[in-house]
Amino acid sequence: MDPVRNPYAPGAGQRPPELAGRDRELQQFEVVLERVARGRPERSMVLTGLRGVGKTVLLNTFKSMAMQRLWGTGKIEARPDQSIRRPVAASLHMAIRELAPRHRAPERIEEFLGVLKAFAMRDPAAAKGTSHWSPGIDVPASRGRADSGDLEIDLTELFVDAAGVATDLGVGIALFIDEMQDVQAPDISALCAACHELSQTGGPLIVVGAGLPHLPSVLSASKSYSERLFRYARIDRLDRDAADLALIAPAEREAVEFTPEALDALYEAADGYPYFVQAYGKVAWDLAPNSPITVDDIKVSAPEAEEELAVGFFGSRYERATPAERDYMHAMAQLRDDPVPTADVAESLGRKPSSLSPARDSLIKKGLIYSAERGVIGFTVPHFGRFLRAQPL
Repeated sequence: MDPVRNPYAPGAGQRPPELAGRDRELQQFEVVLERVARGRPERSMVLTGLRGVGKTVLLNTFKSMAMQRLWGTGKIEARPDQSIRRPVAASLHMAIRELAPRHRAPERIEEFLGVLKAFAMRDPAAAKGTSHWSPGIDVPASRGRADSGDLEIDLTELFVDAAGVATDLGVGIALFIDEMQDVQAPDISALCAACHELSQTGGPLIVVGAGLPHLPSVLSASKSYSERLFRYARIDRLDRDAADLALIAPAEREAVEFTPEALDALYEAADGYPYFVQAYGKVAWDLAPNSPITVDDIKVSAPEAEEELAVGFFGSRYERATPAERDYMHAMAQLRDDPVPTADVAESLGRKPSSLSPARDSLIKKGLIYSAERGVIGFTVPHFGRFLRAQPL
């Protein structure tokens, strides 16, 4: 098989050649875009799921859908050590730049850019007289709007003004936030407050977030009304038909086929997780001598795919953990693959739960585990328990 023609694309946020099994989410977002365009009230949207299920891919696809409707768009990736003031300013600057050429009143654009510049430069964390970000905006910073230093006030005013510019053009603005669970607690609260104001005024600006399964609880902890503020979509593994389609459709475009037995073996190996489907499919293609790809080809290629995953997908995360954190994860893995009670982990290690809190909290901050519910934790990466059980203690 020609590796140059290999259609499969395992990568972080890289769109697969066939976006299978996500029709429901795409239709939901299409409805959101259409309702906002017609001036009807609509909630912002949040995607949740484990790593490797395709949340970032969906986020990027949503962004493309919004751009096709001539919306202004911006995207950020949240970091736990960074306020969202700077990245939000940069992304909204990008969104307004997309809209500006079509706006008939340049003074309206300049007025908003002045507010945006004031927002960006009013960073309480910056050294006195300086800014973490100097936006390439030639207009002077406005005074008295989005520059109080209180992010909740400033973000609300900025969003309202940005929505006003979009209203002039009869379109919307969409702000996409990846790794949303990493937004700092005060910033999450400010973001919810700004979205709440927009939902009440009907401004055509929406926030679309993506994050780990505990993101809804993070949002709920910041504002009690967050469960009514967002439309939640849980992204999970693909069912059998969708997983087969993700493999078959790209292969058919290259005049290559899979035997039914090969598809059985691939689904058992990948367990329906989109990243694994691409990873196993890519190696199977490279090692198969010709079409059709058979179950024997899968038996030969699967160990190589698993080795690549062990080094890149699993190993890179495992290496970030300290010895104490690794002991904690090994104890989780020995119990079961599904989320487990923290008390059971402590019992397994012969320790008091309170003594393990530092390791648990550090693993959560590193994004290796998440709190599924109070007193329960799980791996953020599918099959991580299986990987750990194969590692020496």
